[in-house]
Amino acid sequence: MKYVLVTGGVVSGLGKGVTASSIGVVLKACGLRVTSIKIDPYLNTDAGTMSPFEHGEVFVLDDGGEVDLDLGNYERFLDIKLTRDNNITTGKIYQSVIDKERRGDYLGKTVQVVPHITDEIQDWIQRVAMNPVDDTEEPADVCVIELGGTIGDIESMPFIEALGQFSYRVGPGNFCLVHVSLVPVLNVVGEQKTKPTQHSVRGLRGLGLMPDILACRSTQPLEEHVKVKLAQFCHVPIPNIINLHDVTNIWHIPLLLRDQKAHEAILKVLDLQCASKVAREPQLSEWTERVSRCDRLKSPVRIAMVGKYTGLSDSYLSVIKALLHASVALDRKLVVDWVPSCDLEDSTAKETPDAYEKAWESLKGADGVLVPGGFGDRGVQGKILAAKYARENNVPYLGICLGMQIAVIEFARSVMKLHGANSTEFDPTTKTPCVVFMPEGSKTHMGATMRLGSRRTFFQATNCKSAKLYGNACYVDERHRHRYEVNPDMVPEFEKAGLSFVGRDESGERMEIIELPTHRFFVGAQFHPEFKSRPGKPSPLFLGLVAASSGQLDHLLQRGLTSSAGRDICGKGGAQKPKACQNGHVMKPLNGLVHGHYSATRCNGVIPI
Repeated sequence: MKYVLVTGGVVSGLGKGVTASSIGVVLKACGLRVTSIKIDPYLNTDAGTMSPFEHGEVFVLDDGGEVDLDLGNYERFLDIKLTRDNNITTGKIYQSVIDKERRGDYLGKTVQVVPHITDEIQDWIQRVAMNPVDDTEEPADVCVIELGGTIGDIESMPFIEALGQFSYRVGPGNFCLVHVSLVPVLNVVGEQKTKPTQHSVRGLRGLGLMPDILACRSTQPLEEHVKVKLAQFCHVPIPNIINLHDVTNIWHIPLLLRDQKAHEAILKVLDLQCASKVAREPQLSEWTERVSRCDRLKSPVRIAMVGKYTGLSDSYLSVIKALLHASVALDRKLVVDWVPSCDLEDSTAKETPDAYEKAWESLKGADGVLVPGGFGDRGVQGKILAAKYARENNVPYLGICLGMQIAVIEFARSVMKLHGANSTEFDPTTKTPCVVFMPEGSKTHMGATMRLGSRRTFFQATNCKSAKLYGNACYVDERHRHRYEVNPDMVPEFEKAGLSFVGRDESGERMEIIELPTHRFFVGAQFHPEFKSRPGKPSPLFLGLVAASSGQLDHLLQRGLTSSAGRDICGKGGAQKPKACQNGHVMKPLNGLVHGHYSATRCNGVIPI
């Protein structure tokens, strides 16, 4: 196993996660299997109880792990599936060591940061690095490790010490350190300054780690004399100084690494240059085409993002990426209009009328409306008003998690005239509880007590838009993160009034997908489809929203149906007899694309080309 460690210096927010992901892309394009680990030095066990304003979105994995958003970058860039153990935190490490001490594993020893905490960190990395992350079910060749925070942070010191020891444990030729640093330009002087990077590298070396490669962030490409100066004072060869300057979109970063021969530098440090399975040049033709296509987009599609965390775009990072994936696939330039849900409410009209007018102008000017997940009652009325506007004006709408529950509440109030309808999350005493607390949830503990991870959703109708978008699948596996659900006792009333529950869980009691059949595109999902969207495999529901918002939905659905004609699901001779779904249709796992999605199972007897 080979290891690439990515650290950061000078300031936070330089893009270590994107850099680590891009290194993985380039190495994977050289023919290597790649896995990733993110180290977060905070004391929290995981990211599940952290506010999006504090740390950005909480990314959810198949196994239910609530992790740092950088693991979302890893999964999207590398098209892999990680586990909760791929996110190491101080809380997890200390909890593991304390549990061992309580069991008596240390045989009466005095438990200390060195060696017990540092050994636990090293053992964790080696154990997790061996876990398969792709369909081959084989261990990776290279593990890319990102150390969160900035060199010099006091909370990361045990990890720095552990990684220094780790470089000696795995030995020369198995460990490569990439240090991401900043080369700023002072407006007054107008020249690129190397001193911040010099000090950062000096601090890193003082802690026992020597950088093999410098990844220098800057607004413009580095001047040659700047590279010479960095090489002289940081003791890094000029070919190993990589410039990551600002680009139009982050998909350019792997191409920057390739063009500057970063893969050659990394492979040389890892002693992989002569390995038979490693290509001399990364095979990035598909990635290059996608980047070029994204840069060429002209026709805009405007999506109003109605939420309560709009002040920090990282709060909805996966949603934005899923919209981008869908927009590029449909040749549309994505324009996101951020609409603070509070600003749509009547109280804002009295207190700050300018914000109120701006919010409604953005909502009414959008081609489609998206209400993402969230918690708490702040801004809920604004989200209800957004759902009502979309429903009444035939504007495409996609509600995710809370966004689906909001649509149900709005429908109950406006269409069914149940004016007191609400969620028990917002009004525990409501007499018309459309959305209720799930029986298996905990009201006393917050961390990891929700319905989390990959769960199966069965389609109840084959002619609904959602099923068609998923390639006429019998069921799909998508990731969840919620404590509340649509009240199953009220479902018959809703369906009688015209709201269709086209997706349910295996019990048939938990509502997963809603649709308004008479609407152009009005869909809500209890799960989070954004977590499994990939640049080359857009989420079907996001494809549906963008297609409906740009006048392409009918063509998309028709293309999906016609392209599948004539392909026998059972394959060629010798195939096993296929299973039948709950509707009696033949089905078979696709292990490939369903409108670019990989987690569906076909039940209509044909597979798309």
